[in-house]
Amino acid sequence: MVKQIKSKYAFQEALNSEGNTSVVDFSATGCGPCTMVKSISHPLSEKDPNVVCLEVDVGDCQRLLQSVKSTLPFLKKEQKVGEFSGADKEKLEATINELI
Repeated sequence: MVKQIKSKYAFQEALNSEGNTSVVDFSATGCGPCTMVKSISHPLSEKDPNVVCLEVDVGDCQRLLQSVKSTLPFLKKEQKVGEFSGADKEKLEATINELI
């Protein structure tokens, strides 16, 4: 499942959804690498009901961006359990599968 995040409240609410591993996708409109990461992370989150992709536009949510340093942090509830950088589909899938 993919959720568009527009506020800190929506972000915290999504993180507290029971049983989900969250892939937090910080991106910007017009960002080529961001589009590539979406093409990998979104299908993975649609395939597994335990994974939710939280898409955060950095233009909308500057305060959230300041609290997370990785390209794709993985969170359970509000605890960081992993991170991923890059656009390697197999590595991203393996990282997600390790966490669920």
